[in-house]
Order: sequence, then structure tokens, then C-alpha cells
Amino acid sequence: MENARHLNTELAQSGRRLRQAIPEVYDAYSVLHKATLADGALSAKTKELIALAIAVTRECDGCIASHARGAARHGATAQEVAEAIGVTILMNGGPGTVWGPRALDAFHDFADPQPTASDGPRAAS
Repeated sequence: MENARHLNTELAQSGRRLRQAIPEVYDAYSVLHKATLADGALSAKTKELIALAIAVTRECDGCIASHARGAARHGATAQEVAEAIGVTILMNGGPGTVWGPRALDAFHDFADPQPTASDGPRAAS
């Protein structure tokens, strides 16, 4: 995954075209998404971490980008993300070690401050 922000933008463009063709499906999915990830007995942050771990398991870059953004928006720390990814490594073995780093990078794409033009490129983590 080159950059999670770029991937989200790219997927959104394609998604809009499909959404126009099947709006009822997208509307229903949106309702399910909001209901599932709302605070309840589990916080929205915990639910985003679970979703991110499942995204790693499913090897889905778009899902990783989406739930990395969600985890960052709900205040997850890099350590919480890393530990959730650790569970995916336990449950998936080798593939978790390939897709897990992608998820942590995606989280940093959304959680870390974005450089301004005067800052130059962001250092790799």
C-alpha cells in the first residue's frame, strides 16, 4: 500500500460510480456500518481496532485504510494498533507479519500530523 490517504481517495472515486448504480445497497451498508461502529458496551475505538485486525486478516488494503483512519479518529494510539496487529499475527502467522506492517503504516498516515510544504517529506517510521 503506497499511502492509505491516497488509497482512500482512489477507492472513493470508484465507489461513487458504483454507489450511483446501486444506491440502496450502499445506503443499507452505511446504516449497518454506523450502527456497528457506534459506542456501546465496546467503545468505537475498540471496534475500529477489531475491524482493523480483521482487515489485516482479510488482506484488504481498502479495509485497512478505512479502519486505520477510524482508529486514529477515535483516539487509538500506535501501541494499541500494534497490539491489535499482534493478535492478527498470532491468529494468522506469516500473513499477519506481511499485512500487519501495512496496517500500522496506514494508521500513521492518518494519526501523524501531515507535513506542510515547508516541512519537507515526512520521515519513515
